[in-house]
Amino acid sequence: MSSTKFDFDLFVVGGGSGGVRAARMAAQRGARVALAEVAALGGTCVNVGCIPKKLYSFAAHYAEYFEEAAGFGWKVGHPTFDWDVLKANRAVEIGRLNAIYQQLLVGSGVEIVTGWASLVDGHTVKVENRRYTARHVLIATGGTPNVPAVGGHEHIVTSDQMFDLKPFPKRLLVVGGGYIACEFASIFNGLGAEVTLVQRGGRLLTGFDQDVSRFLELEMRKAGVDVRLNASVANIAKIRHGLDVTLSQGGVVQADTVLYAVGRTPNTSGLGLQAAGIKTTEKGAIVVDAHYQTSLPSVFALGDVSTKLQLTPVALGEAMALVDHLFGAKAGKKAREMDYDFVPTAVFTHPNIGTVGYTEAAARAKFGDITVFRSEFRALKHTLSGSQERTLMKLVVDTASDRVVGLHMVGADAGEVVQGFAVAMRAGATKAVFDTTIGIHPTMAEEFVTMREPVPDGE
Repeated sequence: MSSTKFDFDLFVVGGGSGGVRAARMAAQRGARVALAEVAALGGTCVNVGCIPKKLYSFAAHYAEYFEEAAGFGWKVGHPTFDWDVLKANRAVEIGRLNAIYQQLLVGSGVEIVTGWASLVDGHTVKVENRRYTARHVLIATGGTPNVPAVGGHEHIVTSDQMFDLKPFPKRLLVVGGGYIACEFASIFNGLGAEVTLVQRGGRLLTGFDQDVSRFLELEMRKAGVDVRLNASVANIAKIRHGLDVTLSQGGVVQADTVLYAVGRTPNTSGLGLQAAGIKTTEKGAIVVDAHYQTSLPSVFALGDVSTKLQLTPVALGEAMALVDHLFGAKAGKKAREMDYDFVPTAVFTHPNIGTVGYTEAAARAKFGDITVFRSEFRALKHTLSGSQERTLMKLVVDTASDRVVGLHMVGADAGEVVQGFAVAMRAGATKAVFDTTIGIHPTMAEEFVTMREPVPDGE
């Protein structure tokens, strides 16, 4: 079948960050594009992920701001928090973003198809009772929170429900030790809930640098979160005034809401992948090659549904690389390729985490001989604020090349700080370059260019 006989050049299944970006970019190249989405445009990030979570993180910080103001001479009355106002204002903003996504698609010439889409074959997609043919099909359906089989699981909520809880949970139990669990524990603790975090492993954030994990745990405990490591839930029972959560190691925790944040699963159920012959991993992720092509040559996948990194900016980068691969780069431009080295990321806990590059353990495994620089201090602001919050900054250097291969921070606005350093690290900056860079004084960020004494081996 020639390309002119297809209804579209590209049919995108999923209206999240990656799907919308791919559809827009392809349409701007002159391709005939359709995008199918059954829910609100923007996917997890816009609707129940990055954006509302960051807004709620901002809200949660105000409690400490009010408290810290006294040290700077401000007299603040007794502040009160209105959960319903925060929810309503967030909903308005998310609605605005949904509309922008639609305008961007329509303005680019993308046909939006509303409904659940599934593959019939490599060139045919079914949405409700209609069929569409396409030269290429892109699956960008993202992921969904894991739901455990624990007794009483009908009483739990996942991260998707956390933004519209009614009423505000005075007692919150969070199960999990990843970034989503830690973020929500910090946010609701800041908003005034009594928070208990239960993690089955021996530390939080197991994929992060160990110093970062341990430091964050101490700061969360200091802020009032009851962190329980090496613990798990055996059963959840409904009682008159909330929930009784029985732990496997013994003991009962009472809560109004139990959040399970124990990972996410690729959103592949009901897409017809198996019938179409598309290979997936044991965890359900779609297997793709370097150009995001699945085992069915005309079908591609990117973002959280595939086997790559699960980060919104990564999905955006993959989308642009795929469009260049399928439809050619813009005139005078080189075709883009996604590079997964030195991808920066942030965790919006209190305090924030920013990180790019290798952990200390991964760097030792990769490079062998490394040099580590680490600094821990109380930020200048807190000399007057009264807060006992501390900041951690760490550099990991490949000794042979002097290249900085890992940079980690736990502290206020860590994501904002680390983004700029990520550019330098992708450019191959060495420790010598860091050392000859003038710091901006007084800032926390300057610590990254003033660390001179390495951590002795074994510490």
